[in-house]
Amino acid sequence: MSVVTTPFGFESTAAEVAEGIDLTGAHAIVTGSASGIGVETARALAVAGANVTLAVRDVAAGERVAAQIGPRARVAQLDLADRASVDGFVARWTEPLHLLVNNAGVMAIQDLQRSPEGWEQQFATNHLGHFRLAVGLHDALAADGRARIVAVSSSGHLRSPVIFDDLHYRFRDYDPFGAYGQSKTANVLFAVGATERWAADGITANALNPGGIQTNLQRHVGGREYIDRVVAQTSIPIKTVEQGAATSVFLATRPEVEGVGGRYFADCNESEVVQRREDAPPGRGGVAPYALDPGNASRLWDVSLELIS
Repeated sequence: MSVVTTPFGFESTAAEVAEGIDLTGAHAIVTGSASGIGVETARALAVAGANVTLAVRDVAAGERVAAQIGPRARVAQLDLADRASVDGFVARWTEPLHLLVNNAGVMAIQDLQRSPEGWEQQFATNHLGHFRLAVGLHDALAADGRARIVAVSSSGHLRSPVIFDDLHYRFRDYDPFGAYGQSKTANVLFAVGATERWAADGITANALNPGGIQTNLQRHVGGREYIDRVVAQTSIPIKTVEQGAATSVFLATRPEVEGVGGRYFADCNESEVVQRREDAPPGRGGVAPYALDPGNASRLWDVSLELIS
């Protein structure tokens, strides 16, 4: 199984990655596309010809983005932390689905918050909400025959594996970044599990690290001040939102990953596996072995199905 390498890199933008791609007639969903890299992901897919649904909590904000993108963009309400909202979105979807980009997320909520079900909020939103959405849309994805799922993870996954014995911080002390890391590891494991189960249905899934980008995602940790602090401490360069969306668009569109699934990418290239967090290359990082482990993926899939049932 060869590693996917490409001429694209850190400075590549979503528009550059999608240049020459024809998605005419395809249907795409991008969650969290009212701000940040979700906007640029949706824009690039629409420019390539796809009909893009902006799945967002704030419909008014989504409508403003859709007006900027143009007639191929439409808006639908989706709150990933609300199972009724997810189920309603799925029930209203009636078309074959070519692309599902699980882009929405929350990061490092400072005080422990729980969903109505009692789940830790970051795990509930970043993983379980997207898991419920993808499972609900399985038949629409299978109907396309060559569907792709893109799971936006993070280098933050290197902070924590999925702690199956205490997913929701009932016994261990709550750690905002540890909880975020666990949810981002779950995003990668979802891509592994979905590909294992659904490749025979013509569905593949991959995960990615978009890189460091200053967006609304950092609202719980100080916004721009947090980004400036990270840059000062690590010398890791910050991407524009157009650059931050590039790897999502790469995985959604490029022929280099046709039929490829269960992998993790950064800067439009497949990442190397690192055994320790401190071994991860600066900036692009790497992927932890626990995030690609098929046994972990299978266990998470079964646990997630039980939780959302």
